[in-house]
Amino acid sequence: MNIDILLGLQWGDEGKGKIVDAISPVYDVIARFQGGPNAGHSLEFNNIKHVLHLIPSGIFHTDKLNIIGNGVVIDPAVFKKEIEELGPPVSELTKRLIISNKANLILPTHRILDAAYEMHKGNSKIGSTLKGIGPAYTDKTSRNGLRVGDILREDFKQKYNDHVKNHLAILKNYDFKFDLKEYENDWFEGIEMLKKFSIISTEYLINELAGKDKKVLAEGAQGTMLDLDFGSYPFVTSSNTISAGACTGLGISPKLIGNIFGIFKAYCTRVGCGPFPTELLDVTGANLRNLGHEFGSTTGRPRRCGWLDLPALKYSIMINGITKLFMTKADVMSGFKTIRICTSYKIDGKICKELPFNQESQIEPVYTEFEGWEEVLTGYRKFEELPSALKKYIEFIEKQTGIPVTMVSVGPDRKETIFRN
Repeated sequence: MNIDILLGLQWGDEGKGKIVDAISPVYDVIARFQGGPNAGHSLEFNNIKHVLHLIPSGIFHTDKLNIIGNGVVIDPAVFKKEIEELGPPVSELTKRLIISNKANLILPTHRILDAAYEMHKGNSKIGSTLKGIGPAYTDKTSRNGLRVGDILREDFKQKYNDHVKNHLAILKNYDFKFDLKEYENDWFEGIEMLKKFSIISTEYLINELAGKDKKVLAEGAQGTMLDLDFGSYPFVTSSNTISAGACTGLGISPKLIGNIFGIFKAYCTRVGCGPFPTELLDVTGANLRNLGHEFGSTTGRPRRCGWLDLPALKYSIMINGITKLFMTKADVMSGFKTIRICTSYKIDGKICKELPFNQESQIEPVYTEFEGWEEVLTGYRKFEELPSALKKYIEFIEKQTGIPVTMVSVGPDRKETIFRN
């Protein structure tokens, strides 16, 4: 079992990029298995912040192989921009990044369709990032997608034009103005950038490496509560963000899976629309947002903030089969005199500890209060040194979930990470 999975347990933005970067030294391969440029994985080291959207978060380790799996949808324009912003020359990056020929492409018209659909939903908006994710996955599911391997075909341009023609026919039904050429210029430049990298059937490579006792880390995007099947539907993403998605998104068997690491914030955040039972629409929520710099790394939108939701966390642990918990942003909670955890819901006067089917119903969170901690945590490097109030908070979570918290993040830098046996 040489493949571990790391994924988010909330509504995304849990800090996956930083943690993947921090634990990459013990792995040989880091592979993204779903999502697209709607993801924003932030990493910080040497006082420099990096934000990755498509490229796996192990890319800054020169001795690691990074793979973009078949479950990812790729916008070539975003890919090109991201490659150029990484720093190292392209010739060096081609040695440590490989792309699945089965990953689907996000076309310029996918982005236009995304914007047209969202605009015409009016008050029923999903809160799309407008990156073309939904339309790209829709075409994939309906067997109408273009894949990365297609860019190597002699008839690729004709296939592209056929897809665009179909999309333009759909757009005639919407009163939506756009300039296709504005999107296409960067997109075709991105296609040429993609061609510089190895485009192969990565499922063979991953299974071969795992069979040779190479350690693989499967990196998820977004979070469990945004999963297409098990998230707060319809306010979800268009892919399977759960651990099972790593198997279909990389072409690996469940029997190869070892640990499944679940990342969660010490509190909760959410971007865009959708239910959020513990959301704080007061000064406390605003303080969490400001102290945690809670603004989307992809969209820049302010994140909604609230207390930790234990029923949702336990649900995510169950669905994913989590073996170890990683808690991030404990440092943001410093200074709050009282901290709360939602331990159950009150729905129609009844106490419920399960997520309801209709998450848009009137849900009243039932809280347990904890004493806060005043200490600034960024200087701590050992679990034993952490404030007793924080350790009690963690112990309560462990007792309620039955899963150990083996990592605590106390700051954005990769060094500000405490591992616990």
